[in-house]
Amino acid sequence: MRARSAHSSQILAIDYTSSTTKKLAFLSITALSFIFAFTALQAQADEANPFAKNYKEQNTYKLKSLNPNPDTKLLLSNHKEDDNIKMLEEGYDMIGSSGFTAVEAAPDLALQHGKSIKADTVLIYKKYDSAKITGSKLQLVKEAAKKGTEIDPSDLIEEPTQHAFYASYWAKLPMPTFGVHVIKLRLNTNDSPVEGTEQIEELPGLNIIAVIKDSAAAKANIVRGDTLLKMGDVSLTKADDLFAAVKKYAGKTVTVELERKGVPTQVTVALSSRK
Repeated sequence: MRARSAHSSQILAIDYTSSTTKKLAFLSITALSFIFAFTALQAQADEANPFAKNYKEQNTYKLKSLNPNPDTKLLLSNHKEDDNIKMLEEGYDMIGSSGFTAVEAAPDLALQHGKSIKADTVLIYKKYDSAKITGSKLQLVKEAAKKGTEIDPSDLIEEPTQHAFYASYWAKLPMPTFGVHVIKLRLNTNDSPVEGTEQIEELPGLNIIAVIKDSAAAKANIVRGDTLLKMGDVSLTKADDLFAAVKKYAGKTVTVELERKGVPTQVTVALSSRK
């Protein structure tokens, strides 16, 4: 009897293990199915959302907000260049942008995509593009004018008015060590009308396009439009030079040579420590 009981227990144990394995396998398949279904739905949603479909990252740095779950705000404007400078000065940087032409696109779709990439702020712009008349209709008008015949008004119904949409997505970043955004200015010095013979001359230094509020640069009264020439003993001819200089002097007070409206000047900057 004991042998039989032991045998029965063994059978029960085997059946239980087999059942558990089947359940786990079923759960795994169900979970995978859910993941695939969710991914497919997300892909369909992106395809249906023109702001997601036409989204391009600004760079490869994978910028992220200070807040891991930002409360994304949507702002409508029509001053893109001014807005870009203002956002940079407020300590934001652009994650990416969307641009396309359509009859209409709901702003909420831009907000929806902004939330999906965890942007702090989405700026959206809409402007009139064109009311399209097809080439065949234009040809019809020309032929009617040439022959002096009338045109059925229904043949000249215009296609829906198109609008150009643009959205930029911004993340609020930690306060940087120095606090400026710069570009390298170049000058075309060749007046020759011959195509392909342009001569580009690089202007000295790095031109400041924005100074972040309350940054070390702002506290040293460095302003937009200044040209940075030197930080400490590091000459600033390209952006990498500035990165290297800021890294070298982080947490220290350093002399910065710059040019303001054509006049050379020096300022002392107390760089914050690198975090």
